[in-house]
Amino acid sequence: MRRQLLPALGMVLVFTVLTGLVYPLVFTGLAQAVFHDKANGSLVERNGTVVGSRWIGQPFTKPEYFHPRPAADAYVPGAQGGGTYSYGSNYGPSNPALIGNVPGVAIDDTTNPYATPDDPYCVPVETTDADGNSVTDSAGNPVYDKNPDGTYACNPDTVPERVLAYRAENGLAKDAQVPVDAVTASGSGLDPQISVANARLQAPRVAQARGMDVKAVLGLVDKYTDGRGLGFLGEPGVNVLDLNLALDRAGQ
Repeated sequence: MRRQLLPALGMVLVFTVLTGLVYPLVFTGLAQAVFHDKANGSLVERNGTVVGSRWIGQPFTKPEYFHPRPAADAYVPGAQGGGTYSYGSNYGPSNPALIGNVPGVAIDDTTNPYATPDDPYCVPVETTDADGNSVTDSAGNPVYDKNPDGTYACNPDTVPERVLAYRAENGLAKDAQVPVDAVTASGSGLDPQISVANARLQAPRVAQARGMDVKAVLGLVDKYTDGRGLGFLGEPGVNVLDLNLALDRAGQ
């Protein structure tokens, strides 16, 4: 038994040192030497203060900034409006909480009983009491919030409502096509990029809010557009943080 135990303990010790000490130190050293910026989180500074990471999306809501993809929230030390967490969605493609009450797809009814003139796929918001509990009627059915005009108040996080909000925010026509990344979150909710189409549709709003020429803003969009990964993976994307910081520098 002793003859078997000593080699076993020796192997545990050797591999503990190799995999728990030598391996991490070697690759940490290589990362710091070869990919120093990326290994340290690709942090972005402004006036000596960390304002975010180039690879972590963060919320921008002011009209003078380009807005990222939707997300629950995102924690970035020193970032504008930094929160505590972020995620995309686990909803399936036919879930009404994502696509709305689409008759024949998300609901079995032939018409949506909660439809409004603006949103035929409206998912109503349940009324809650002061403690956050759902309010029900005498029959036990949920009660839904309504607007002053009597229409149902719709869940703003459904894709149809996000489309309406995006068009209104950017002054687009009621039938304007909206890029899918403008109304859906990425899997992590932390995507730092938006599509080129999304950025170009936002450019007039940003230019107007900053008193800049639209062509100048579009020029910055082109400048901060990243190409496909390895030259052929995915689609080109615009880094929102880099672009917004460039806008701030242009306005100084």
